[in-house]
Amino acid sequence: VQLQASGGGLVQAGGSLRLSCAASGSPFSIDVMGWHRQAPGKQRELVAHITAGGITNYVNSVKGRFTISRDNAKNTVYLQMNSLKPEDTAVYYCAVVIRGSWKYDFWGQGTQVTVSS
Repeated sequence: VQLQASGGGLVQAGGSLRLSCAASGSPFSIDVMGWHRQAPGKQRELVAHITAGGITNYVNSVKGRFTISRDNAKNTVYLQMNSLKPEDTAVYYCAVVIRGSWKYDFWGQGTQVTVSS
């Protein structure tokens, strides 16, 4: 499975961005799709994930501001980010869990999100 992320950029605090991540290769084997982020000097953290059935989960710091969704026909996962804060600045990575696996098996290349104050 190959993952191609896009949509990052520079935005002012309070603004919005939408990240996209398209899967190719063997997308029919994908179960969970997730977005992670890593800020400078910090560990990578799971921001949100969505199951094949549409169940979502978010880290507390983004609840009410970010929305994860997926289009199974397009094998694409999205992350709509609203009310962005400077602390959301990070490199955002999409990743997927293959059916039968218990970990994130494939990762995208990362896209930079920078929120200015």
